[in-house]
Amino acid sequence: MTPEPLFILAPPRSFTSLVSTVVGQHPAAYGLPELNLFMAADMGHFWDGTDADGSRKAAHWPIMRHGLLRTLAQLYAGEQNIDSIQMAYRWIIARRGRDTGSVFHELCDKISPLITVEKSPGYLGKPVYLQRMLEAFPNARFMHLLRHPAGQGESLLKAKGGKLILTLMDSVDYVGDQRVPDPQILWHDANIEVLQFLEQVPAQNRLQVRGEDFIRDMDAELKRVCDWLGLASGSAELAAMKHPEDSPFAHVGPVNARLGNDINFLESPAIRPARVQDYDLAAPLSWRPDGQPLRPEVVALAHEFGYQ
Repeated sequence: MTPEPLFILAPPRSFTSLVSTVVGQHPAAYGLPELNLFMAADMGHFWDGTDADGSRKAAHWPIMRHGLLRTLAQLYAGEQNIDSIQMAYRWIIARRGRDTGSVFHELCDKISPLITVEKSPGYLGKPVYLQRMLEAFPNARFMHLLRHPAGQGESLLKAKGGKLILTLMDSVDYVGDQRVPDPQILWHDANIEVLQFLEQVPAQNRLQVRGEDFIRDMDAELKRVCDWLGLASGSAELAAMKHPEDSPFAHVGPVNARLGNDINFLESPAIRPARVQDYDLAAPLSWRPDGQPLRPEVVALAHEFGYQ
C-alpha cells in the first residue's frame, strides 16, 4: 500500500529547502524538489503555465517545471542529464489530459514504499492550490514550517528576485510616496492562509515546526517529526538525515533543468546552525526606510508561534 505523502507548507525563504531535504533523507522517505503540480488543475495547464481562463501564470514558469523534470529523470532513468530530462518532457506531454492530483498519485506509487516528501512555496499563492492537495490526498500529512518574520524578510530581500516576488504577491507598503517591498505582509498573509487551511486537516495529520529550532536542536526535532510520521529515529536514521547533500536533488541540475529548488541551497546544501540568528520583534526593520518595526498583527501572530 502506498503511504500518504508529507507536504511542507511555508512561504519562500523559510528553511523549506533544507528541512524538506533533511526529512526526505530518512531511509523510509524520499525527498523531492519543488514540483509545483497543484498550481495547475491538469498537466496541460501545468506544461503551458496557464490558468483555466487562459491567463499566464508567470514569465518564469518554465523554471518552475524544473523540479518535476528532475524528479522524473531520476525516478525513471536513474540519473539527471540532458537526455533523461528530454525523456521527462515526453512523459509530461503524454499526460497532458490528466489532472495533476492523479499524476502526483502516480509518482507516489513509483516512490512507494517510501514516503513522498514535497514542498512548493508556490502552493500558498492561491487557496485553490491547497484545496487541490487535500482533495487528491485527504489523509496526507502537513508540516507547517515557520521562520521568524524578520529573518524570513531579510532572507527574501537578499535572494535573487526577492523584490519581484514581493511585488507580484502585493507585499508592498508605502513610505510617503515611496513604494517599499515589505516581506512581513507576505509572511503574515501566507501563514494565516496555512492556519486556515489546516483547520480542515485532522489534528494528527498536522505538525508545526519552527525552522530555527529544527536547525539548532536537530536531534530532538527530527525525533519529534519521526514519531509523528511513525518512523524509526535511531542513530542510523538520524545520521542519514543529517546529510542533505546526499540527496540526488541537492545540486544544480543539467542545463535543461538546472533548478527545482533554492539556488543557494543547491550550490551549498549544508546544515549551518551558526547562521541562525535571533531577532527582536520590537526592533526596527532593516528594510524599512522609516525605521518602523514589525506591524502589531505580525507580532501577535509571531507570539502565537512562540517567537519572543
